Amino acid sequence: MQTVTLNNGVEMPILGFGVFQIPDEETQAAVEAALAAGYRHLDTAASYGNEAAVGAAIKASGLSREELFVTTKLWIQHAPTGNVQEDTNRAFANSLDRLGLEYVDLYLIHQPLGDYYSEWRAMQDFNKEGRARAIGVSNFHQDRLVDLIDHNEIVPAVNQIETHPFHQRASDQALMIERGVQIESWGPFAEGRNNLFADPVLSAIAEAHGKSVAQVVLRWLVQRNVVVIPKSIRPERMAQNLDVFDFTLTDEHMGLIAALDTGSSLFFDHRDPAMVSWLGGRRIS
Repeated sequence: MQTVTLNNGVEMPILGFGVFQIPDEETQAAVEAALAAGYRHLDTAASYGNEAAVGAAIKASGLSREELFVTTKLWIQHAPTGNVQEDTNRAFANSLDRLGLEYVDLYLIHQPLGDYYSEWRAMQDFNKEGRARAIGVSNFHQDRLVDLIDHNEIVPAVNQIETHPFHQRASDQALMIERGVQIESWGPFAEGRNNLFADPVLSAIAEAHGKSVAQVVLRWLVQRNVVVIPKSIRPERMAQNLDVFDFTLTDEHMGLIAALDTGSSLFFDHRDPAMVSWLGGRRIS
C-alpha cells in the first residue's frame, strides 16, 4: 500500500476504509470484510455511532495493532460555562474505550465549530502522550485552518474535507502543502450525485483503462496525493476499490477530470448560518 508521510513523520496509508453511514449493526461485518480484503487504514468517528463495532472487528481480525492505522473524530464539545478541555479528555477516553484501543493513529476535530481551540490544546496533550500518534482537523476552510496553525504549537497533520471530481479543492490543497498539512478526501464519489457513476468523461476514461468509474476517481485522487477513504458494504467493491495501483492516468485524462470541477459543495456549506446552528445543536456523548 502506498503511504504518505505526515508532518510529524507518521506514515499513513493513502487509501483506507470509511464507515460513515454504515449502520452500527452492519459495521463489524463490513470492517471484518475490509480487513480481509487488505485494508489496513480505518476511519470512523464518535458521531457515526459505530466505534464499538469497528473495535470489535479489529479484535476479531487477529491483526496486530501495529499493522493498522485507525482514525476517529471528536464531535463539538458543549461547555459554554465549563471546561472544554476536560470534556475533550472525556470524549477521547470514551472513543478509545469503544474502540478497545490504547491509542489511535489519527484524531481529528470533526467540525470547525464551538471552542475548538480548547479542544486542540487538549489534543496536543494526547499527541505528546502518545495516545494520538497524529492530530488533525476535518471540514476546515482555509481561513480557519491558517488561524488554528498560527496560534497553536502543533500544526494539524491532516485536514479531511469534501473532495471529489465535482469539488476538487485544488486551492485548499495548495495551501495545505504550503503549511505542511495532508489533504484527505471524504465523499470521494460525491455519494453518486451529479450522476457521477455514469458521467461520460469518467466513463470514457474508465473504459480506456479497463477499470470502473470508481477506480478512476480513486486513482485520480491518489495521483494528486490525496488520502481517500471510500466506503462499501459489498466485499467485491471493497476489493475493487483497493485495485487502483496498477494503472496511471495520463496528463490528458487528469486534465479532463479537472474540467469537471464546479468549485462548490454538493452537500453543505460550513459557512451557512443555518447549517452551523444545526451542527452545533447536535449532541454526541
